[in-house]
Amino acid sequence: MLKLNQPFPLFHLKGVVSASLEEAFIDINNTSYPNQWLVLFFWPKDFTFVCPTEIAEFDRLNQAFKDRDAQLLGVSTDSEFVHLAWKQQKEELRHLSFPMLSDIKRELTEALGIMDEAEGVAERATYIVDPYGVIRFLMVTDLNVGRNPSEVLRVLDALQTNELCPCNWQKGEKTLEITE
Repeated sequence: MLKLNQPFPLFHLKGVVSASLEEAFIDINNTSYPNQWLVLFFWPKDFTFVCPTEIAEFDRLNQAFKDRDAQLLGVSTDSEFVHLAWKQQKEELRHLSFPMLSDIKRELTEALGIMDEAEGVAERATYIVDPYGVIRFLMVTDLNVGRNPSEVLRVLDALQTNELCPCNWQKGEKTLEITE
């Protein structure tokens, strides 16, 4: 598994940005969002139970991520056509404000080292990548346990201070000062 402070792998994936077949697909790569932070979150499978709860919560917080110059990108190893079908069927996913990326060849998932070998899908992983393409945060949870998008936003806030942030620090609170 790639670690903190390593470059995020180069990628070129098909993204689903609409529930309409005519407007659904775009190509997205490392350079699609220049000078922005990227928040990539991977889920195991479309048409499951935990995944849509997370995706919908990230969508609810999307404007807060945008306000911090961060682009959300959701990723799974399902095809772009499966993503489209899921968007069309699942009301809370129909109007997502960020792309759902297809890593159907599993190249990005494997490059990151987050392939669940037993299931053949991406693990439930989250990455915050700085504008220079460096991994600054990563978290992987069990396939059965959903993550907390608010915590991902809190960590992004902390990273963007470039200061020492104590446990449970929230945006607007004092950071730590080093005194000798």
